[in-house]
Amino acid sequence: GMIPFYQNLRSLHLMNSHWGLILPFMISTYNMIILKTSFESIPKSLSEAARIDGAGHIRILFSIVLPLSKPVLAVMLLYYGVGVWNGWFWASTILTDRSMYPLQVILREILLSNDTSVMTQGVSSGDLEAVGATIRYATVIVATLPILCAYPFLQKYFTKGIMIGAVKE
Repeated sequence: GMIPFYQNLRSLHLMNSHWGLILPFMISTYNMIILKTSFESIPKSLSEAARIDGAGHIRILFSIVLPLSKPVLAVMLLYYGVGVWNGWFWASTILTDRSMYPLQVILREILLSNDTSVMTQGVSSGDLEAVGATIRYATVIVATLPILCAYPFLQKYFTKGIMIGAVKE
């Protein structure tokens, strides 16, 4: 669970800091296994041929491995992006300074709040409910729009990349 992360962050004095949001989620074991499987599926003969031609490890990585791994890298980018974008819980757990709240924590507060008095000044009492509902719907759009904009660019890779690690014939 997240309890060891929380205790480590407290002992390292990373509460109320941006590093406390970043460090625990830099590497996902599940995503690392998917990447490892993808890299292992690249034929060894390609890297051997490049080595014979004089390519070093870095050249092989950037000229052969990464271009052939575009589908799985796009899936990892999408997984991390969605995970970070939707990551309101961890931020609300370790941050107490409201000025450091990420957008998702603020959007969640708007969605769950029944007090729309700040946003509805000058609105007649009969329209308050409609304005509150409109603000909540607008919040949902703001929360989902970036992911909806990114997905079409990654979609062509997504189908191929998600199948990495599937059973081979």
